Amino acid sequence: MRWLPIVALTFSLALTGCATTRPATYLVETKGPYQLDTGDVVRVTVYGDAELSKSYKVDDSGAIAFPLVGPVAVRGGTTEQASARLSSALANGFLRDPDVAVEIDQYRPFFIQGEIRNAGQFTYVYGMTVRAAISTAGGYTDTADRNQVVVYRRQGNQMVKGVVNLDFPIYPGDTVVVSERWF
Repeated sequence: MRWLPIVALTFSLALTGCATTRPATYLVETKGPYQLDTGDVVRVTVYGDAELSKSYKVDDSGAIAFPLVGPVAVRGGTTEQASARLSSALANGFLRDPDVAVEIDQYRPFFIQGEIRNAGQFTYVYGMTVRAAISTAGGYTDTADRNQVVVYRRQGNQMVKGVVNLDFPIYPGDTVVVSERWF
């Protein structure tokens, strides 16, 4: 009988170790600058040349078809890197010391499927979370798991997935999957 309090104390200490909270870790990255990809529309401003200043869509090869210089690869780069590439291409015999700015005009869409009212492709809004994506798609069905979802995201040449909570940030091109709950 005198061992019972010691066993109970040991057992309770072991359980308190299970109750600690740790920051969530995800397989999908949540940091870093936005990288351009197919489907994005960028607004290019060439200062002093209104003819070249307009919006261009990133094509399937990851480039924008730019007048005078032809296709300029921008996939995987930031808007600053795209600006530098365009400046360099224009400086190569077309304009003297070009000043080029590139900004996002329209993000590529995100996708959502599973136990939500309207699955499909939707327009991305900067700063969107899983919760906002579900609302955009009309909300949950009656059988949806309302606690967590799976997000698929391309990182480099790989597609990775992570089980995330509802406040997880999504990016353009992500696929959000809402699972069915199991009673």
